[in-house]
Amino acid sequence: MPDSAPQQLLHLVIGGELLDLEHNTFKNLDDVEVVGLYPNYASAHAAWRAKAQSTVDNAQMRYFIVHLHRLLDPAQETKPAR
Repeated sequence: MPDSAPQQLLHLVIGGELLDLEHNTFKNLDDVEVVGLYPNYASAHAAWRAKAQSTVDNAQMRYFIVHLHRLLDPAQETKPAR
């Protein structure tokens, strides 16, 4: 891979209905929606915001951004995308 390739900081956006608002426990794992996989936080945040706003009428519905790059390489320092 060339040194000039942009750094990928993979993020996963998922969501679904929670059992209650006190915990991040999904009501039904079969219904958890995988919104998508994104190469940086900015694009993941845009997708998260769109899904969260589209379900604003359901208080139990929550979407999350999972920082996959931290799971793949926990020692990796993250630099903000510019």
